[in-house]
Amino acid sequence: MLSRTADSLFWLARYMERAENTARMLDVNYQTSLLPQSAGDAAQGWASLLSISELTSAYQTRYGEVRPELVTEFMVADDSNLSSIYNCLRAMRENARAVRGTLTTEVWETTNTTWLEFRRLLKEQLHQRDPAAFFDWVKFRSHLLGGVTVGTMLQDEALQFLRIGGFLERADNSARLLDVKYHAPREAGSDAVDDYYHWSAVLLSVSGFEVYRKVYSNVIQPEKVAELLILNKGMPRSLTYCMARVVSNLTKVSAGHRGETLRQANRLHAELQFGRIDEVFAAGLHPYLKQFLARVNQLGMDISEEYLR
Repeated sequence: MLSRTADSLFWLARYMERAENTARMLDVNYQTSLLPQSAGDAAQGWASLLSISELTSAYQTRYGEVRPELVTEFMVADDSNLSSIYNCLRAMRENARAVRGTLTTEVWETTNTTWLEFRRLLKEQLHQRDPAAFFDWVKFRSHLLGGVTVGTMLQDEALQFLRIGGFLERADNSARLLDVKYHAPREAGSDAVDDYYHWSAVLLSVSGFEVYRKVYSNVIQPEKVAELLILNKGMPRSLTYCMARVVSNLTKVSAGHRGETLRQANRLHAELQFGRIDEVFAAGLHPYLKQFLARVNQLGMDISEEYLR
């Protein structure tokens, strides 16, 4: 496969996954904002959303005061924000068009229709009129593209590069979400009810609320949420699950060549696979996740250097 084709496939999947994760975080913040809470906690929730994506500085330069409708506009439709849903879906469509001949008709039509429909919804201001409906639409289109991709594409290198990009992006977003939400400052006087809604929101943002209940069968505890999102092998958005899929697909495209990139991916997965949550907390959750994000970022650059350039 030509490296430029593999690169477009890799980033096509990353941009769609990024758009979905942004919609998930915005949706949970919106739903949480409807619950009884102090003005301080409400404002902190929207500020944390910008912090997760490392966009605080860019937002403040453009808008200043943190307000829900402005954060939503910035994260959804602002073309100056390279991580906005608008820019993610536009880049996804451009990458798909560049490799049109590699994709099945169903994958291309799903991608193209997503972009065209998104532009229509923006003109109608659905993201401001009915945010929940808009975010559900973004998540649905991502799920639809994922299903069509796996269900219609040949199980070859093209599909494997798509899946590497998607799972690498998902691992990055899950780690960022957990890091920021776990260390989000809470106002004095927060009680068990506040904590329940706070951590329920985190689980809902990764479709993990029902999964948590099935795995732990008890009240929601921050340490258990961290364990689920870091170490659980069956949780589709956990760091361990995502890295297992990255390693599996990277092994296939390596075709027997066990280079440094594959070695580092296997090493990171092994540390997650055999890790324990008490060891993670003993080392410090924030340093652990910060190191994980640095290694995932480096892995992405190594994949680009070895396979995509």
